[in-house]
Amino acid sequence: MTKGPGFVHLHVHSSFSLLEGALQIGKLADRAKADKMPALAITDTNNLFGALEFSEKLSGYGIQPIIGIELVVDFADRPIVRNRPNSALEARGSLVLLAADAEGYSNLMALSSRAFMDSPASEGVHLPLHAFEGRTSGLIALTGGGLGPIDRAFALGGKELAEARLNRLKPLFPGALYLEIERFGLQESRAIEPALVDLSIEANLPVVAANNVHFGAVSDFEAHDALLCIAGGRSIDEVDRRRLTPEHRFKTRDEMMALFADMPAALAATVEIA
Repeated sequence: MTKGPGFVHLHVHSSFSLLEGALQIGKLADRAKADKMPALAITDTNNLFGALEFSEKLSGYGIQPIIGIELVVDFADRPIVRNRPNSALEARGSLVLLAADAEGYSNLMALSSRAFMDSPASEGVHLPLHAFEGRTSGLIALTGGGLGPIDRAFALGGKELAEARLNRLKPLFPGALYLEIERFGLQESRAIEPALVDLSIEANLPVVAANNVHFGAVSDFEAHDALLCIAGGRSIDEVDRRRLTPEHRFKTRDEMMALFADMPAALAATVEIA
């Protein structure tokens, strides 16, 4: 039996993460209520479409709604190579932004709107890092886990690139930046985690546990995988395509506390943020 909050989900996609999330907000709220969660965040990709419904549903259950967004950010710090079409994407990563107050929510709306309005149709929705200047008050930032700019930096350029990106984020979110740790059993994530922890110590930044939720249960994994195929115009039997894991599900607080039992500070940070 969980004593106290223990853990709060701060990185959660609903079905409003179009062709990416598979959890309808009503079902998301029901799962949170069943686990007696005190609070829950919604962080749909690049949009706030579900914010109102989410707030109403959770408040009706006596659960604190936390409004956020997963926003694709371009650091413009990688060379664009003509014969590598995806090279432009190497400079991008997804940050999780949570509204701590009314000003933060206003800034979320402004950032999301600008990302949609300013992104050329051929380049996907994103926002250059400089667009955050003057728009981060009232926001708490998580580095986004496996799809975030810090994790991706280790895979692309090693510690030097990760440090450079972190040094650009810290002034934007003073006292409100957390290094996100995810555990899906993936080899690349296990390899990066010690480096992330070391970086958090060197940069004097807290770590926070997250699960980047995309669907409800393990039984939903295959259907969600098909959804990703539809989104990318790919086939199930293709190997080189975007895939998640059965662990990208809505885990209970007890499951998350067991998963991060060796990192109590990362669990405590979720409660602190909530």
